[in-house]
Amino acid sequence: MYEDLKNKVVVITGSSKGIGAEMAIRFAEEGSKVVINYNANEAAARQVLETITNKGGEAIGVAANVSDENAIAHLAENAISTFGGFDIWINNAGMEHPYPTHEMSLKAWQEVIDINLTGYFIGSKQALKHFLKEQKKGVIINMSSVHQQIPWPLFAHYAASKGGVKLLTESTAMEYAPNGIRINAIAPGAINTPINQEKLTDPQTKKELEEMIPLGYIAEPKDIANIAVWLASNQASYVTGITLFADGGMTLYPSFQAGKG
Repeated sequence: MYEDLKNKVVVITGSSKGIGAEMAIRFAEEGSKVVINYNANEAAARQVLETITNKGGEAIGVAANVSDENAIAHLAENAISTFGGFDIWINNAGMEHPYPTHEMSLKAWQEVIDINLTGYFIGSKQALKHFLKEQKKGVIINMSSVHQQIPWPLFAHYAASKGGVKLLTESTAMEYAPNGIRINAIAPGAINTPINQEKLTDPQTKKELEEMIPLGYIAEPKDIANIAVWLASNQASYVTGITLFADGGMTLYPSFQAGKG
């Protein structure tokens, strides 16, 4: 669908599973060369790699903790040494776990901030340095969440990280627009990913979740991957500094649906 993505090189952090894995496969279908990043799950990353190569695509897998600046430099260096550089960088790696805020340890807070926000800063910095050095009109996509807008009790650290991603995206988009570098975010709602499996296997919890979504269903990772390839392509050449919500209407105050309230 997007001819300009053919032979482009895309680096996707946290792409061994979930939305990241689906994005890796989707970009490969467009003819892009993919750098799959994982932290510990090498087997899952290898499975994504094999899916791509079995379809005739090109990809490599690189281990790197996104909160480690040296590791992310190594990730970028692998993309450069293998494919000659990269054109698209997607900050996708993330984590979450619930804690009452008054019981949350500093370590638990810091772990989420380090991955979900600091990791995005480190990745963006690495991508920007490469784009500026090579005078490329590159693309950065940050994976945010509806919880950059919707408060989430028990997940103050996660919501704070995604609120930070929103303004990191907007601030860097403004800063580097004169260089032709586009920086945007995608904010998914309820997606059928491994991190949500516990909720989705409980029929009552799933029903309650679906009631929060005006469209009435939970999306698949491929739905977000489709948005990512569009946002990275020339079809979105005039789009920068936005957060594109892909949430089935979850941010539209669904409790007011049908004239309620």
